[in-house]
Amino acid sequence: MFKGKDEIIASEFRSYSLHNFKTIPQIQKLNPELIKNIEVVGNVLPFKVNNYVIDELIDWNNIPEDPIYVLTFPQKEMLLPHHYKLIEDLLDKGASREEIKNAANEIRHQLNPHPAGQLEHNVPKLDDQRLKGMQHKYRETVLFFPSQGQTCHAYCTFCFRWPQFVGMNEFKFAMKESELLVKYLKENPEATDVLFTGGDPLVMKTKLLSAYIDALLSGDIPNLKTIRIGTKALAYWPYRFLTDNDAKELLDLFKKVSDSGIHLAIMAHFNHPKELDTEAVKIATAELRKTGAQIRTQSPVLKHINDSPDVWAEMWRKQVDLGMIPYYMFVARDTGAQDYFAVPLVRAWEIFRGAYQKVSGVCRTVRGPSMSCTPGKVQILGVGEIGEQKVLTMRMIQGRNPDWAARPFFAEYDEKAIWLDELKPAFGQEKFFFEDELAQIFRESISTEESENLE
Repeated sequence: MFKGKDEIIASEFRSYSLHNFKTIPQIQKLNPELIKNIEVVGNVLPFKVNNYVIDELIDWNNIPEDPIYVLTFPQKEMLLPHHYKLIEDLLDKGASREEIKNAANEIRHQLNPHPAGQLEHNVPKLDDQRLKGMQHKYRETVLFFPSQGQTCHAYCTFCFRWPQFVGMNEFKFAMKESELLVKYLKENPEATDVLFTGGDPLVMKTKLLSAYIDALLSGDIPNLKTIRIGTKALAYWPYRFLTDNDAKELLDLFKKVSDSGIHLAIMAHFNHPKELDTEAVKIATAELRKTGAQIRTQSPVLKHINDSPDVWAEMWRKQVDLGMIPYYMFVARDTGAQDYFAVPLVRAWEIFRGAYQKVSGVCRTVRGPSMSCTPGKVQILGVGEIGEQKVLTMRMIQGRNPDWAARPFFAEYDEKAIWLDELKPAFGQEKFFFEDELAQIFRESISTEESENLE
């Protein structure tokens, strides 16, 4: 039995990044090479951690293998060798901050900073205005990026939204105008869900978050059925729901959503069972559930962190024990440090299947492994044989065309492939079933944009 909410001692949030991480007491245990790796890689990929992660989640006697350490502290192999050497040499010779930044940006542009057409094809329009703080890829779900929520309590080293955090302003998604969100939803009645995302919307003060949510609740939007909030706060800073000075107001806001008849779904990111073990996360979860919110969990499968059926089975069991609903196992996106974290698709399916076999039916709400790629969310259903040919069987969970959903298709067996674009259609087919229509969708989008520019 864990403690009650009133027994949790308030903790003051302390953040560490490249400029002050050497003041972390536990850093003194690291050898100079590991410290240098943090400095070099942290100049290219985002780095931020906090005192809860440091004191409660990382086993400092198991460095550098500890999974939470790998999840939050930059590792040398997260950069290609020539990229690492470029930054290392600049640091060693005392190059200016501007020179290092320019070199880092050159590297960043080679790391596919916005995969799956996020900039080109997901940004919607309203009255011919591009809404750069929103994405609308799937018919029912609109993503909203509140401008004050474009950071996190700590940064995951695998994060596919890493450009949000490294000063690449041309790649940022952020939006202040809740009025535009309400108007867009009214003009798109097929959209039933709004997903607040970032960054992490729960880094915002409750007063700011409530301004957005109240606009939705009072906006007379009959098609709005669900508000989702994508967050890592339960794993990285559960005190957000317990002892922060506006924690009560946050829980009251969530209850207000539930009481309004709108379904509130907390899309919680957990990457390892250790993130579910502290008293703080257990109590925070219980407090959240009291508001009527439903907590769904998701994570990519990641080499060095959770690429084991036993780890996933343990994680799903612990989530269900706390009243959460396992939702997605993702494939690490083709961006940033993907080469370091990537698990081949066949192996990802083996991990999923192995974990699935170890848990009861209440854990089997989870779907995966799933790639969030350009045409849609593609799930690896498994390896099989048709005739004498070994194939990968897949289906789309979501597609740019809703008609693509739940339609199975097949690729040649390839045990090394880590992303959809590395797979070939099976049975001698030249293309997957969706490719021609996808190209047509993009052509029409480009043609419309060009004609609007001419006007």
